[in-house]
Amino acid sequence: MSASRADMLPDRARRMRTAATLLLVAMALLFILAHTQREVHPVWGYVRAFAEAGMIGGLADWFAVTALFRHPLGIPIPHTAIIPQNKDRIAETMAGFLRRNFLTPHVVARRLRDMNLARAAGDFLATRREGEMSRIRSGIVQLFVDLLESLDPERLGSQVKAGLARQVDKLEVSPLLGKMLDTAIADRKHLPLMDGMIRWAGLTLEDNEDMVREMIRQRANAVLRWTGLDEKLSTSVLDGLYRLLAEILVNPDHPLRGKVEEGLAKFASDLQSDPALRAKVERAKADLIANPALGEWWIGVWERMRRGLIELARNPDKAMEGQLGSALRELGEKLQSDPVLQLQVNRLARRTAVGIAQRHGEQIVRLVSETVKRWDPQTITDRIENAVGRDLQFIRINGTLVGGLAGITIHALIQLF
Repeated sequence: MSASRADMLPDRARRMRTAATLLLVAMALLFILAHTQREVHPVWGYVRAFAEAGMIGGLADWFAVTALFRHPLGIPIPHTAIIPQNKDRIAETMAGFLRRNFLTPHVVARRLRDMNLARAAGDFLATRREGEMSRIRSGIVQLFVDLLESLDPERLGSQVKAGLARQVDKLEVSPLLGKMLDTAIADRKHLPLMDGMIRWAGLTLEDNEDMVREMIRQRANAVLRWTGLDEKLSTSVLDGLYRLLAEILVNPDHPLRGKVEEGLAKFASDLQSDPALRAKVERAKADLIANPALGEWWIGVWERMRRGLIELARNPDKAMEGQLGSALRELGEKLQSDPVLQLQVNRLARRTAVGIAQRHGEQIVRLVSETVKRWDPQTITDRIENAVGRDLQFIRINGTLVGGLAGITIHALIQLF
């Protein structure tokens, strides 16, 4: 919530409190006027009944509303000032409610099961326009920025690194890589990579022609070297290799391309079904995770990400411009239109949320409980009253008016019977 919004709430509650009090005073004045005019005309009896019952209803609701937050008129009447006197019990109740209804793993999973978080994120990224950020979103963004700036970057990066390492360690990457490669081959997305590798092979061969010629010369026999045919042989070999690479590059149906694709398809299948290859990939993954250089690299990446997130949160409109904005909008459109990607992202989000609830749910509710308990009675009274005080004053107004209508009804029934 923005500062201006937070400042408005007490003012609106104060205005409603004044309005409810003025209505009660008006009922009292109307009662006095009707009482003095009761002999003038029978209608004043109805007015008096309305004002009298309205005063009673208004006073009763004033007492009820006031008793929630303080002693009415400063008199320590039993069972008044309910909120400040039961602060600790309220804290425990709030924490228990939060734990039972939000932070239990199966509750989190059930609540997230029907939520398409990926689609919502896609809608935001793809359709967001300048100036549409709401006050609530502004408050969340500011809280996010304050949180990122207040935490120790190195410690936070280490914790994130450890968390990612645990998650990656649990994930068997070999079948995932195999499925990704299968999908890439089926969608023909491997062709640009293959073309790039062919061009790279040609450039590498060109840069190392002297080395290739020397290798051929050393393996040629003395007769070839004496006659100078070794030079012609090396030139022929290089020309043949260049010609072969060019043919493979320009001909999408070249037999060698088919052989490479067969090899890639077999490799993708082995990644998913060959126990020996899967074990080898898992060992490589474990070695990579345990490498200290990777940890140092990740700390640097995380710090850049943290600063980028802070800048993105502070200047969302600027961040949505240029290549980054284009990439984010493209990602949003993909999240909007791809059910498979939505399923994967939602599943990841659900598992992450369930894991957080399972591992840290108790600490979160304890933090809520201890924070509320540390508030002094006046603080918790002011915060709750500012949050719901305006609606509570409507109770006083409604009680006054409903009481008045009830008084007219009772007076009319008395006159009839």
